[in-house]
Amino acid sequence: MSDEKEVDSIRRPSSDDIADAKSLDADALKLAEMGYTQDMVRNFSVWSVLGVGFSLTNSWFGISAALVTGINSGGPLLIVYGIIIIALISTCVGISLSELASAFPNAGGQYFWANELAPKRYANFASYLTGWFAWAGSIFTSASVALAVGAAGVGCYQLTHPDLDVQPWMTVVSYQVVNGFAFFFNCYGKILPTVATTTLWISLVSFTVILITVPSVAPTHQSAKFVFATFTNNTGWNQNGIAFIVGLINTNWSFACLDAATHLAEEIHRPEKMIPIAIMGTVAIGFTTSWFYSVAMFFSMNNLEGLVEGTDTSVPILQLFFQALRNKAGAIVLECLIMLTGVGCQIASHTWQARLCWSFARDRGLPGSRYLAHVDRKLDIPLRAHAVSCFIVAVLGLLYLGSYTAFNSMITACIVLLYISYAIPVICLLIKGRNNIPHGPFWLGPFGLFANCVLIVWTCFTLIMYSFPVVMPATTGSMNYVSGVYFVVATIMLVYWFVRGKKTFRRRDERHEVAEKVIGGHRRGYSHDHDAVVR
Repeated sequence: MSDEKEVDSIRRPSSDDIADAKSLDADALKLAEMGYTQDMVRNFSVWSVLGVGFSLTNSWFGISAALVTGINSGGPLLIVYGIIIIALISTCVGISLSELASAFPNAGGQYFWANELAPKRYANFASYLTGWFAWAGSIFTSASVALAVGAAGVGCYQLTHPDLDVQPWMTVVSYQVVNGFAFFFNCYGKILPTVATTTLWISLVSFTVILITVPSVAPTHQSAKFVFATFTNNTGWNQNGIAFIVGLINTNWSFACLDAATHLAEEIHRPEKMIPIAIMGTVAIGFTTSWFYSVAMFFSMNNLEGLVEGTDTSVPILQLFFQALRNKAGAIVLECLIMLTGVGCQIASHTWQARLCWSFARDRGLPGSRYLAHVDRKLDIPLRAHAVSCFIVAVLGLLYLGSYTAFNSMITACIVLLYISYAIPVICLLIKGRNNIPHGPFWLGPFGLFANCVLIVWTCFTLIMYSFPVVMPATTGSMNYVSGVYFVVATIMLVYWFVRGKKTFRRRDERHEVAEKVIGGHRRGYSHDHDAVVR
């Protein structure tokens, strides 16, 4: 009986919904055709959506945060050419997401597409899995960004206090401060577009300042051979190819989360056109900034061994700044620009994870869906979904006290889980037939098919290869525990599916029934108005 009450309370159309359908605009009408009412205000522009997308992906910030692993697994060559490889793959990922977002602009993103495209028998389960993989990936992403910014803050303090022995609890406290600070920026919907646009420009200005400052003041500069042809393998792997692939994990992290813009589809006008612009713009800006940033930093480096062997600050990019400027204050100022960019990344990640949680909850895919599907009308945000998501991120931060290695496995998990969430609806699309769905304004035909295939192959590749240990021989302290993360996530979502989700998760037929009622109300309203005009 309680299940029936929850089902009724979340998505059964009320008489008000049907009455409101008579005055739907084009965007809300398209949303109604999918079986949803317009709950969020469309106050984002293409620039602010691009701001969320790029601020979250923020490839040059990702390269800064993940510099040490890349250096150990391949040196400058890995990062310089790895960025090109991942950017090409991300272009295919972006095309695949953009085509589906253009055809089905919905805040649910990939889980909604899976529900719409999968064979009817498997549609619910495919959609449910996709939603869980996507939300888990967003939670792990927020945790990884909070750690990167928090560790940078502790590193800056250690640089000015050389006697300080950095302890895990210090990083955890800094992590919680970053997560809590970013939480409040997502508590008022009307300012979010401005915040998103501002963080976009902060990132680009910070990039420009660092790009000009570091090479211009560095006392020495490396040769082109060092930057473009130096391969370093300090992983313990005998095969350089395996070392290169392992190093790609962190470069890949710099291009993750490309679906962020799709979950703002119900907060922007003409999403079928604007969302693809934001996604492809994120990839383009991400490649341009990260590649030139990496090349400039490697030309400015004067002591590779000092970064490879580790630093007291545990922040390699901060040490590189100190090498170049030979001034602690100057190095900290530049690192603060990176931290400010990282806070913008965390704010965007909170925006993204909250929309994922809220949209998935309104289709009853999560425990407590009735509670999480609520939208605060005064604040114009899904406040409960936002608060619960941030609380989970805060709890995950405590794992760092127990095992740094286990926590880092979540970084890998956020990459692969998101790829899986992209691959499921794309596989469903290929099974249904690319020409058997209504195409949106963004549709690339044969090239789109090629992009779909690349996405699926790369997902399978990362699922296997990114599970390898980062260093050999693997020990308890250096093992890659990402398989354990997959197991935990899979266990949680399968248990909930069989206990409750299978009965309560919103079926495609149910959603289509809602759409027919709402659209029927719109048509009757239009017919009545038309007859009145004729009379």
